[in-house]
Amino acid sequence: MENVDFSFIAEKYEEMAFAQMTAAEILLGLLDIRGYEDVLDLGCGTGMLTRRIREMTRGRVIGIDPSLGMIREAIERSIGFDIAYEVKSAEEMNYDEEFDVIICNSVMQWFRDPDKALENCYRALRPGGRIGVQATAKKIYCPNFVEAVERVREDERTRDVFANFREPWFFLETEEEYIMLFERHGFNVVFSDMKTITSEHTPDEVFKIFSSGAMAGYLNQEYYDVPLTEDYISAFKEIVREAFREQADGDGKVRLTVNRVFIVAVK
Repeated sequence: MENVDFSFIAEKYEEMAFAQMTAAEILLGLLDIRGYEDVLDLGCGTGMLTRRIREMTRGRVIGIDPSLGMIREAIERSIGFDIAYEVKSAEEMNYDEEFDVIICNSVMQWFRDPDKALENCYRALRPGGRIGVQATAKKIYCPNFVEAVERVREDERTRDVFANFREPWFFLETEEEYIMLFERHGFNVVFSDMKTITSEHTPDEVFKIFSSGAMAGYLNQEYYDVPLTEDYISAFKEIVREAFREQADGDGKVRLTVNRVFIVAVK
């Protein structure tokens, strides 16, 4: 997680992140945050979910994210909300029994060291505290995105550079594997569900959803063994946009399919 920098999309993130927020509403319902609880928003981004949490509790609310650009945007957007923000990854945090709830929405797939991250989460919670996680799951996490990026792999404008791309994501294939991961770190998993969620969008909306998350991996110099050029970045975006247009049906809508896992675990 510490090498993922979303700064370059921070200013526009909230207008693109409706898929993340839809999933966040499900996660908030599962966690049922009480009015006195102290909450950590792990991977808070621009603070869109953190501000929702602030409205649900009088307790302490902290948001952390490894991206300086995201934290700057969160601070700017949260003036008057009494929220503390820190530039910090899950692998770096060192809280000790300070929170009743940790919420981790659309972030776990970016963990570089999931074991270290969950070890830190367990330590950060008070006894009886709970963590709620929503993340994309399975290697084919979104068939629409995977198909579009396959075009990048094959296109003569991009294939040589893309051959040097190393996937940064952490995915498990089954609900049971996620449960075992949490239990290995002392948690009691009280809810788990891996589901395929389908929604309809215009191709432009699908590109926005892609841009709000996956693109931060696919166009991140950290994950390439060769330099990225403006020509490559431009061609990558053009190829992906065209793929989404071709995925649209006769009504001009794309059936976007995403595999997601929801976990609630208690210390």
